[in-house]
Amino acid sequence: MGYGGEVNVEVTPLPGIGVRKDFATRNGRRIGVVSKRDGQTDLIVSKADDPDACMASIPLTSEEAGALANLLGAPQLVAQLNEEHRDLPGINTKQLPIKANSPFDGRTLGDTALRTRTSVSVVAVMRAGQVHPSPTPDFTFTGGDLLVVVGTSEGLEAAAKILKSG
Repeated sequence: MGYGGEVNVEVTPLPGIGVRKDFATRNGRRIGVVSKRDGQTDLIVSKADDPDACMASIPLTSEEAGALANLLGAPQLVAQLNEEHRDLPGINTKQLPIKANSPFDGRTLGDTALRTRTSVSVVAVMRAGQVHPSPTPDFTFTGGDLLVVVGTSEGLEAAAKILKSG
C-alpha cells in the first residue's frame, strides 16, 4: 500500500486446520492470520529469509483479534479524514474508545447525546476490524469499540470525558 503497489493477500486452505491468509511485506516477510476451524485465530509472521518458516505464531481470542484490527484500521481512517479536513481550520478528527467499564457500553449513540452536548459528529465506529460508517442514533456501543469523531478540539475533549464518565 504505502510503497506504490497493491498488497496481494494469499488464501491457503489448511486441511483439518482452517485457512491461512497472508501477504508479503516489502522486506520479504509474510504476515497474516490462520483462522482455525475451532474459531481460534493465530497471528503469524514468517522469517525474512524463509517465507514458509514461521518466526512467530501468536494465538488471539476473537476479542484480541478485533482489538488488533481496530488498532490497525482506525489510525488509517483518522489519517484519511485529517487529510480531507486539512483545509478546514479548527476541524479535528480523533479516535475515542468505548472501554468495557464505560457508562455507554451496551447503550446507543443517541444515549450519549454527543452531538447536542459537544457539537462533535461520530463519523464511524471500528468494531472487531469492521468499519461501521455513519452510525445512526440507535447504534449500540460495546466495550472495545473505537469511535472516529470529528469536531473542534474543545468538543473532542468534552466528548472524551462524556464517553469515560457519562
